[in-house]
Amino acid sequence: MTAAQDQAIEIPFAGGPLPGLLRQPAAARWLYVFAHGAGAGMRHAFMAAMAEAFATHGIATLRYELPFMARGGRRPDPPAVCEAAVRAACGVAMPIGLPMIAGGKSMGGRMTSQAQAHAPLEGVRGLVFLGFPLHLAKKPATTRAVHLAEIRVPMLFVQGPRDALAEPALLAPVLAALPTATYAEIDGADHGFAVPARRRGDDIPDEIAGHVARWIAAAIRD
Repeated sequence: MTAAQDQAIEIPFAGGPLPGLLRQPAAARWLYVFAHGAGAGMRHAFMAAMAEAFATHGIATLRYELPFMARGGRRPDPPAVCEAAVRAACGVAMPIGLPMIAGGKSMGGRMTSQAQAHAPLEGVRGLVFLGFPLHLAKKPATTRAVHLAEIRVPMLFVQGPRDALAEPALLAPVLAALPTATYAEIDGADHGFAVPARRRGDDIPDEIAGHVARWIAAAIRD
């Protein structure tokens, strides 16, 4: 399957339009509304590599900038603003006509989950988190996961065992209590999905995308 090129789009938003990038391969079967993390935007190398990997697995992506990133800021907006941006991006994705999943990298995934918990995102059939940030570094806690119990759609958590923002011993019981949650581990990965020397040369984005594609087939009905 040949991956498509990025197509620039605008997402209408109260504070001004948000930029987005749609990558839609010809044989796409699903669309992932894909938010970035707190430290880097939609054009970051990891985000771009994931869009390419998803495309080869038949998953289109809509990457988009959260408002603070769109205006060149470093401090994330309040959760309500980020959640409104998630909802706006999903609204733009609806007319594309593909079955939708939503989520993102780190904070982008958490903001998507909070939006879904507060009011289901129209058309979204499942959520995918790439490095869900359960807590701050060196401050283990599970309070950021409380809202996940309100979510009824299937959820996939793709995590690394060296993730400093989601200690495995804390994350495991959280996910065990969620009937719609599935866990996929990237061996040796940290929060940014960097892996140790023994795994250098492995195609980590393709591995992640493969987990997502298999989860869609197993957890979500067309």
